[in-house]
Amino acid sequence: MANQFVDTMKAKFEDRSAVVGVIGMGYVGLPMAELAANQGYHVVGIEVDEGRVERINKGDSYILDVPSSKLKALTDQGLIRATTDYAELAKVDVVLITVPTPLGKTGDPDMSFILDAIKFMEPYLHAGMLIALESTTYPGTTEELFVPMAERAGLAVGEELFLSFSPERVDPGNATYGTKNTPKVVGGLTPACTDVSNAYYGSVIDHPVPVSSTTAAEMVKLYENTFRAINIGLVNELAIICNLLKVDVWEIVNAAATKPFGFMPFYPGPGLGGHCIPVDPSYLAWRMRTLQYKTRFIDLATEVNTKMPEWVVTRAMEMLNDEAKALRGAKIMLLGVAYKNDIDDLRESPALDVFDLLVHRGADVSYHDPYCAQMKVEGGVIHSQALTKETLEQQDLVILTTGHKKVDYNLVLDNTSLLFDTRNVTRDMKGKAKVVFL
Repeated sequence: MANQFVDTMKAKFEDRSAVVGVIGMGYVGLPMAELAANQGYHVVGIEVDEGRVERINKGDSYILDVPSSKLKALTDQGLIRATTDYAELAKVDVVLITVPTPLGKTGDPDMSFILDAIKFMEPYLHAGMLIALESTTYPGTTEELFVPMAERAGLAVGEELFLSFSPERVDPGNATYGTKNTPKVVGGLTPACTDVSNAYYGSVIDHPVPVSSTTAAEMVKLYENTFRAINIGLVNELAIICNLLKVDVWEIVNAAATKPFGFMPFYPGPGLGGHCIPVDPSYLAWRMRTLQYKTRFIDLATEVNTKMPEWVVTRAMEMLNDEAKALRGAKIMLLGVAYKNDIDDLRESPALDVFDLLVHRGADVSYHDPYCAQMKVEGGVIHSQALTKETLEQQDLVILTTGHKKVDYNLVLDNTSLLFDTRNVTRDMKGKAKVVFL
């Protein structure tokens, strides 16, 4: 029976007759759906947000990496459609789960979105189905949560139902590496699960990378982003050290980066942002705490990185003090609030923490971001301000928190009295502003 289902599913991947379901049509799910449809699959997106469902079915994208023109072409061909109805999964061969996995208020993993997906999909499981979890999570999740689901459904894993974990590697706004050409790790619960999962991903991704198990694949994802978080923590602490020593951290990093071996440059900033890098190390640290092991490097890097917004605000207060101005009552504009440049993603953005800290200390804070027209803050929603000569001249301080390329930095430098550049964007530019770098 195992060979029968494996061979049948592989044949469906070859001729693209398999139907692909994607649970969660957000920053990961919609690009994965578009990718599968571009490769000739019929795709059904399961999404709880009715507004998103309506937009997808109209071909109106809300993700920058999926242009509306491309999405509409696929919906017009009937290759992508969205629904809130999990019953559609009874007709699909592949299910990709791309739901959020945030941290709870106590810093523990919030599995509620995955558990909801399991609950609502379980009645529609059937033999000859591949289920691939893509949401970042702690090692052991796929086995702990999905095997009991298969057992309740009476389906033999690796024979009738194929379970795998394939971590997303989406880098929003990356013009070089997109969903298709970024190598993708694939780990199945059994060798047959890996085989089937690798066959599917090999039909849509240029370079699938099979590993020995779902736990190995889960660990790969956490290691990738823990590596980055720890090194960013190191360079953020270096920024603080260099400030105390009155040397330029950017000069230090750029000079060190000329070494052609044994060094990889990381750059300081106002903190960590995005769903992955601030969150993934905490998943690993939490998992290790359940095994009575303390992740010392991870905990220290997390401490340094989470305190960077506070350090930025302290530096801002010192800059205003040098100009004989108080932070309380000062007019301050944040330039860029997305977590990285040239995208509209606010998830875990350090600029939000900087904003809140400034407000709580009495500053009159506004922001400009060409990608984020509005953002939720304590007390409601605020909107991006127009970047004009008049607006800039009214500010006591402008803090560059995200280096969007769309921003007219010459306008900023010519009409701002004091600029705190936390991203080293204006290093080689001239203007009237007094500029201080992180």
